[in-house]
Amino acid sequence: MKRIAATCASALGAVLLLAPPASAADEPTVRELLEKCDNGTDVCEFHPEGEPEHYQNTSEPVGAPVYNCTDRQQLMNVSWSDGTAESNSVGMSMSAGFGEVFKVTFEATYGHAWRSEHTESQTTFIEVRPGEVGRVYHGAKMQKVKGSYEMHFPDEFHDHYIWYVNGFEAYGPADDQGGTVTQSTRPMTEEEQQANCG
Repeated sequence: MKRIAATCASALGAVLLLAPPASAADEPTVRELLEKCDNGTDVCEFHPEGEPEHYQNTSEPVGAPVYNCTDRQQLMNVSWSDGTAESNSVGMSMSAGFGEVFKVTFEATYGHAWRSEHTESQTTFIEVRPGEVGRVYHGAKMQKVKGSYEMHFPDEFHDHYIWYVNGFEAYGPADDQGGTVTQSTRPMTEEEQQANCG
């Protein structure tokens, strides 16, 4: 995962100057800074970098496995539901102030609202041979947005009025859904035969 960094700047009149690096002991953590966003700051802004990147989430098993205990091939159905939710590279809840700032900026920048969660449900049919078990897998389509936070404090916070959180990434369900749905079959184990075909 990308490293998240916090940097500071000192305000001198109307000019922003990069301040000398603070010692590690004096630097606030990224969590401490983001917790202050709109909760002790004069300004807390998110600056996105580039367009959202779309990617495919890892496929995971969904629904229950189906067991063919007959001596003929069967067309079996698996009803499933799979939910995906937002997250970020800091591991903090996006319902906090910094998350709300992110969502307002996202909509203003890209022209549509950020999707915090999405649930996909369907019934998938699998052809399962005699003595085999079938499974369905789903991988949601996701999006990633990169950017940085700029934060101005009315009073010095860890010896500086201005702090930046660089390398922030937010992840959420893509607006144009259409994740992958795959299936597989394999022979049942002896234990599965005993448990499901007794």
